Amino acid sequence: TTLFRSPATVSKPVGGDKNGGTRMVKLRKMPRYYPTEDVPRKLLSHGKKPFCQHRRKLRPSITPGTVLILLNGRHRGKRVVFLKQLASGLLLATGPLVLNRIPLRRAHQKFVIATSTKIDISTVKIPKHLNDSYFKKKKLRKPKHQEGEIFDTEKEKYELTEQRKEDQKMVDSQLLPLIKKEPQLRGYLRSTFSLSNGVYPHKLVF
Repeated sequence: TTLFRSPATVSKPVGGDKNGGTRMVKLRKMPRYYPTEDVPRKLLSHGKKPFCQHRRKLRPSITPGTVLILLNGRHRGKRVVFLKQLASGLLLATGPLVLNRIPLRRAHQKFVIATSTKIDISTVKIPKHLNDSYFKKKKLRKPKHQEGEIFDTEKEKYELTEQRKEDQKMVDSQLLPLIKKEPQLRGYLRSTFSLSNGVYPHKLVF
């Protein structure tokens, strides 16, 4: 089968004795105006979806009740108990707060190490309102120096809400009896993970 290509040029008659009678003219003319800077164009995506429509995958080693080691943030090196995966794909975990001072917080699965230690949390009831909007940061008021407001220089500080305190107590009260059942688990959750000389991470078994 031969592919038929549409012609790019066409011959048109031209007036004048010394102009040859005909001239080849392009069917698609190039634009006369060219922008001085490259204007970014939105390319047609081939089946690519926005982040909100992505499938949330979870590593098979991370299951509800798995003890994770945090690798970033202010609590890096500490161990937490994984509760569930949120709609954004982030992991909901807790210390519990009584053991290692880690409250209910979100963590990315790229920045955690899943250990082989697991707790059966099938009986733990997690409040349904613990979602991504629950953990969203609130904008704090910044002082504006205007006329007549010289003394209004105090910044609004973040204060822990009573709702968060109640939710933390509710989850911790269910987790602590399960942790106490396992021998040496309380000490394991309190201890921090770190590497010393001669310890190679690729040889460790978590």
